[in-house]
Amino acid sequence: MRANETADMAQDRREVLLDQLTDHVLTHGLADTGLRTFAAAIGTSDRMLIYYFADKASLMTALMQNVAVRLTRALEGVAGEGPRPAAQLARELPTLATSEQFWPYMRFWLAVAAQAAGGDPVCRTVGESIGRGFLTWITNQLSGDPAKHPQQAALLLQLIEGAILLHAIGLGDVVEQASLPRTA
Repeated sequence: MRANETADMAQDRREVLLDQLTDHVLTHGLADTGLRTFAAAIGTSDRMLIYYFADKASLMTALMQNVAVRLTRALEGVAGEGPRPAAQLARELPTLATSEQFWPYMRFWLAVAAQAAGGDPVCRTVGESIGRGFLTWITNQLSGDPAKHPQQAALLLQLIEGAILLHAIGLGDVVEQASLPRTA
């Protein structure tokens, strides 16, 4: 076997492991991110994880980035009818963020935010990247005056974050109430 075939096989195996780990954290969260726990969850050894990811920080960074890629793909799938007014997005996005489809990502996002708040530099760096990516996605969903889009997107992101937190602590009814269509 040639060196480039071996490298390709190693890269393929790394991607399979990363996808399995991503499935695991989206299902079970980030409560226990020990290498042994991760390895057991996907049927491999902690040494194999180190072989493919060098160290835990590299593994966690790759894992968080993979979750972000999946979230981006899922968001692209619901971009829907194209740009909409900020008021319409303010009603739609909290419901979308707390939907069954997106809740595993939002639960993961809350865990990353909590670890970042606790001083975890990997979570802070990757969390910022995910947050800015989501902000860009929101901006691209806005219609109207492009000069107002940065402020509108920032306000919408704050609104969504509040909805995610309220949903997580059992106040989903408040999120639903705030997202109801306006009546004349």
